[in-house]
Amino acid sequence: MNQTPPSDFRCGFVAIVGRPNVGKSTLMNHLIGQKISITSKKAQTTRHKITGVYTDERSQFIFVDTPGFQTRHRNALNDRLNQNVTEALGGVDVVAFVVEAMRFSEADRAVIRLLPKHLPVILVVNKIDRAKSKTELEEFIETVRREFDFAGAEAVSAKHGLRIGELLAILRPHLPEGVPLYPEDAVTDRSARFLAAEIVREKLFRHLGEELPYAANVAVEQFEEEDGLYRIYIAVLVDKDGQKAIIIGKGGEKLKKISTEARLDMEKLFETKVFLKVWVKVKSGWADDARFLQEFGL
Repeated sequence: MNQTPPSDFRCGFVAIVGRPNVGKSTLMNHLIGQKISITSKKAQTTRHKITGVYTDERSQFIFVDTPGFQTRHRNALNDRLNQNVTEALGGVDVVAFVVEAMRFSEADRAVIRLLPKHLPVILVVNKIDRAKSKTELEEFIETVRREFDFAGAEAVSAKHGLRIGELLAILRPHLPEGVPLYPEDAVTDRSARFLAAEIVREKLFRHLGEELPYAANVAVEQFEEEDGLYRIYIAVLVDKDGQKAIIIGKGGEKLKKISTEARLDMEKLFETKVFLKVWVKVKSGWADDARFLQEFGL
């Protein structure tokens, strides 16, 4: 901070957890006011714990966006993702448990069973436009609150940025008093190299949808910084030759579109010109290779 923070300044870690596809990444992007976590309608797009930072005059929130807890697909990849969720809960001050309005399932209950009893947990009901009325939404919130001893609850629309300030106000009292851990203009602790890979992964999910196999990952093979230019070389890893063809598309058009949109997003985020090269590689069985996952930080 440029100035000495006030004596009641609060700073702490907030884990955002929930089943896949409840809007956790979209929520964090709105909480920090900038897009750093990828979003997609397809479940399980977040594979890493991504830390976002939001600082105001009285507090600094350090948000940890976790993968959606996976119960349907069991392999080394998803086992590692679930481990990431439980590890994230071990080092935070408060937990934001996100559910979809008007939808509460056994998958949500599976996440509830992971919630720590010794930490405050705030219930966050997202996608509030799915409720037909305020009364219906309030009744849904009360139903979910009976499942766990929540320290508070807030209904939001992450997609439209509604009631984000109210959620921050509920979270703030649960942060410990202390000095900020990051500069006031910081938005993430992730490197540009990591964020470049995340941007490409988002474009893959957005353009391929259900065609994109879960056994696909993105690896930055080279990242060079020159005066006024980033040179970034990224490989998309898949299990089979057929999957490679799907990503490339007819005449290479699909991969070209993915690369172009990713480059434009990178230039906006990094505030510099970007040369981006993306290609597809086949590496059979990588999603079940624990050593390979470790190399990619999963």
